[in-house]
Amino acid sequence: QAAQASVELVVGVGGGSVMDAAKAIAAMLANGGDPLDYLEVVGSGKPLTHPARPLILVPTTAGTGTEVTKNAVLLSEEHRVKVSLRSPGLLPRLALIDPELMDGLPPDVTAWGGLDALTQLIEPYVGLRPQPMTDAVCLEGMRRIASSLRRAYANGGDTAARTDLALAALFSGIALANAGLGVIHGFASVIGGMTDAHHGLVCASLLPAGMQTNLAALRSRAPDSPALQRYAQLAAALTGKPDARPEDGIAWVELLSRELRVARLSEIGLRQGDMDVLIERTAAASSTQGNPISLTGEELREIVRASW
Repeated sequence: QAAQASVELVVGVGGGSVMDAAKAIAAMLANGGDPLDYLEVVGSGKPLTHPARPLILVPTTAGTGTEVTKNAVLLSEEHRVKVSLRSPGLLPRLALIDPELMDGLPPDVTAWGGLDALTQLIEPYVGLRPQPMTDAVCLEGMRRIASSLRRAYANGGDTAARTDLALAALFSGIALANAGLGVIHGFASVIGGMTDAHHGLVCASLLPAGMQTNLAALRSRAPDSPALQRYAQLAAALTGKPDARPEDGIAWVELLSRELRVARLSEIGLRQGDMDVLIERTAAASSTQGNPISLTGEELREIVRASW
């Protein structure tokens, strides 16, 4: 429809899926062909050689941070997986962040978005490609979520809390775009194609077990990894306790998930029969490659079992 109308400017106003759709439309208008020509994993993965049509993005949820990333996530129903178009040309000309657009979001959408943002702050912070700029926004974003997510969940009209969450989501997009993600988002891209579950909910359901499995693997096989100290630092940011241990951060996330009534994997449409395909695809997912340590197939299964 956009091509038939000779659209010159695309505006995406909505949640992550809306903005990703806007990015994909703007890219396809400039490059032509079929999305499968350019999609990674399930498509040909050809480069998008032309910048997307001018694009303005306005998030109405606080979670994905896609308004500042260079990829557009699409669902391939045929392949039962979520995959990306990826190019620096997908960055919008303008991103407008207005917390008042998020006032009154339902509690569950507030929780899932906030926990998605939290995951997108934790994974770049402990992953393989951290840098000083992303470290700064990750820690600041974690602190804002820690002080505000419960408040926005309880009172959708708390503008100060909404502002903190909107900033944290923006920071999470900047962090993932510059430092990558990890195994939680590796799982989420696959589970998102297998179920209709909200992306943030999937991340939230896996986050505590993912952190715990990473921590155990690092201590066992990479005891000198800087990621171990980073797990302690993020625990301090979340709990407000300077002497917090990595386990304290995991316990904090587990408690938050219970308070926000995060569903288990068994409750969101995933089937036990999907396990082998889920593990295989997660191991190969682009996000998984940024994990602080390469996890074995059994460790990936343990994350699923602990989250079931």
